[in-house]
This record gives sequence, C-alpha cells and structure tokens, in this order.
Amino acid sequence: MTKPSNAFSRRDFAKLSALGLAALPLLSFQNELETVVSSPKEDLEVHLFSKHLQFLNYNDMSEAAVNMGFNGLDLTVRRKGHVLPENVEQDLPIAVEAMKSHGLQPKLMSTNVWDISQTVNQSVLETASQLGFSHYRTDWLKYPENQSIQESQAQYAKQAKQLEKRNKELGLIGGYQNHWGKHVGAPVWDLLPILEATNGQFMGCQYDIRHAVAEGGGSWELGLQRIKPFINSIVIKDFKWGIKDGTWQPINVPLGEGMVDFNRYFSLLKTYKINVPVSLHLEYDLGGAEKGHSKLTMDKKEVFNYMKKDLAYLRNTWKNAE
Repeated sequence: MTKPSNAFSRRDFAKLSALGLAALPLLSFQNELETVVSSPKEDLEVHLFSKHLQFLNYNDMSEAAVNMGFNGLDLTVRRKGHVLPENVEQDLPIAVEAMKSHGLQPKLMSTNVWDISQTVNQSVLETASQLGFSHYRTDWLKYPENQSIQESQAQYAKQAKQLEKRNKELGLIGGYQNHWGKHVGAPVWDLLPILEATNGQFMGCQYDIRHAVAEGGGSWELGLQRIKPFINSIVIKDFKWGIKDGTWQPINVPLGEGMVDFNRYFSLLKTYKINVPVSLHLEYDLGGAEKGHSKLTMDKKEVFNYMKKDLAYLRNTWKNAE
C-alpha cells in the first residue's frame, strides 16, 4: 500500500525538521501515571483509530477528527501505518505537531512493538515518550506449533516483564489487544499467565469487546471480570455472525447493529469503575477506509457520516447505561 502523501504537513511544519528530536524537550516522566481503574466520568474519552483516515495527510486527518467530535486519535505507528516504524524519528514529530495544531494531544498509538530487544521497537517507544504519548497497543502474538502453549506463555511472560520495565523507564503504558482467532489472548483467559508476570501498571490489556464476544459468546462477562485489573484502554466495534465465501465468520457492522450488548458492557465498566481511553474502530465497508487504504471508493463525506454516527451511538449508550 502506498503511504498517503503528507506534503501539506511537511510544508507547514518544516520547522520541526530543523529542530530535530534533540531539540525537543524531554517530558518529565509522570510520577503519577493514569491509573488503570479510575472513577467513572460522565463522558468517555474517545479516540478515532487513525487506520480509517489513512487516505488523509497528518493535517487533514487531525482536522477531520476534531470536526467529527473526537477527543483524539489512536495513531497507527506500525507497518503500513500513518507513521512507519523505520521513519518514526522523522515523521512522528510532524504528525504530532499537526495534531496539536488542531488541539489534539498525543496519547494513544497502535504499534508492532513487543520484543524490546529490536532497535526499531526501541526507537518507536523512545520517540513516542519524548513527544508525550502515554498509551500504546503492542503487536499480536501467535503460538508456535513446535512448542506447547504453556512454554510459549512462559516465554511471552518474560518478554512482557522486560517490556514493562522499559515502559516504566519511558513513562508509557502498553496494552495487548485480545483478538479472535488463533492469536494469543483470543480466549482472554490465556493472557493471564503472561500479564500476571508484570505488575499491571505499565503493561496490561487493550480490551476489545467485539473480539471477546466473538470468542466467548455468552461467557464474555466472566473473561471481563477476570482481565479487568489489567485493562488500560478499550476498543469499541460491533459484529454479527454470517456466511461469507461459504463459511461462517464474524461480519463487522456499525455500532448497535450487531451482537455486542453495549448497554450491559458499559454497565459493567461503570460497576467496575473502569474509565480508560477508548479507541473507536470501524471495520465494516467504508470504501476502503476500514482497511486503511490510501484511496477510497466511497465519498469521504459519507465515511465521515458513518464515523459521526458511531461516535454518537457510543456516547449516548455510555451516558444511558446503568
């Protein structure tokens, strides 16, 4: 996929290239990071997953998010993302400056980071820390076929502990997203042997209710109850089961049109006093925006309307949940 042109952003924020990262003031590491579990607020802090705006440059992406009413962006800093990991030191400051020019503070990002021994992963975290990000999603993991699940979990637990140590040094909070299928963490329960090796403050879970329901069916509430001490951000999206290409599989749909019981889910979050940053995903047909394409087959105004509709549903349902 061709990376969308950011000529507008580069021209408007050329000053950054002259300053360079060396001139950026290092942010003092937070002595009091946001707690994973806090008192419920009236409104959620909703960030739009920037994957769905990768047809726009940094400036236009930021402007669109603000105009639609989002609190921020969950910026893709990963392969085929808005910011490529190998270019993070050059491009992430430009993206952040564009966001700030529209009143959006850097907070959430989605990455391919897991093994902290890799130089590119170190650069992503160090640069993000310098620029003020606080939360990021890690890479997904799979179970190798040549060793047992227990052996893999023990290995991943060690890596999670190493990642937590680095996160603490940088003032960052990492979250592993549960994802349906054969990924580690799909059943939610199998994340516990990995995350319990950490202290749960700088490393935890980005909880995805869509994937939890797809995997857990009627038992998703038990998984939520078990994983809740580690939840430090959440993903919102909806789905229903259907036949596609001759097989039963999850079909992504707008919020409120699928199988996720958001009223019950939000009621539980309020009961558990979980109010963490939210990343809104729109994985249903948006003319390619749902897949992060740089060119769309749908008018962008129509795409924005779907985004605003899902955001309104999310805020209203949260407000009315008891």
